[in-house]
Amino acid sequence: MTLQEVTRLAQKGEGLHIEFKKKASHPEKIVREIIALSNTDGGYLMIGVDDDKTVSGQRYIEEDVYVLEKAIKEKIRPTVNYKLSIIPINEKKGVAVYQFEKSPKRPHFLYEDGRKKSYVRVEDRTVQASREVWEILRRGKNEKNIIFNYGDKETKLMQALNEHESITLKEYSKIARLPRFIASKTLVRLVLANVLQVVPQEQEDLFRLKN
Repeated sequence: MTLQEVTRLAQKGEGLHIEFKKKASHPEKIVREIIALSNTDGGYLMIGVDDDKTVSGQRYIEEDVYVLEKAIKEKIRPTVNYKLSIIPINEKKGVAVYQFEKSPKRPHFLYEDGRKKSYVRVEDRTVQASREVWEILRRGKNEKNIIFNYGDKETKLMQALNEHESITLKEYSKIARLPRFIASKTLVRLVLANVLQVVPQEQEDLFRLKN
């Protein structure tokens, strides 16, 4: 990758496929962005780019790369695959560009303090993934042509979505008078069947009819 290519990427701004940082001073936070990119649709993480999209570079970029790669290796499971390019700007400054694929091993998790968390990308934000999203990521890799029985609980869901643009798991469980785990399984199955789409949120995910 050339400096011109990095500049063009940076000018697009942060979004679904692009995240940039001035430096890797908080690698434990940056690995969340890496997990999100790998879990969602792949993309680029750039170190040495300012918030205003200026590719100013970082002094001794190899040190930032060392710190970040150590965090990637120690904190992410399963391991993520990526390509790394280090592009010099001058004798002391450079930019590091990590390129991630939409991972066939998703979902990836951050292991911290004996707990695991996962993340996904929503537009230009990284959002912690719910257990429903974990399941959608896991099963969505392999399962095709999901078949489901259209019964009472599905009817109540469709009626609710005819009246409202979206619904949460909690709302659906209440409307359909279902235990939370059954409501969860129903929503996950309908997402996998391409009937619904999930929009991950910080608090509660939104489920909508798929266009």
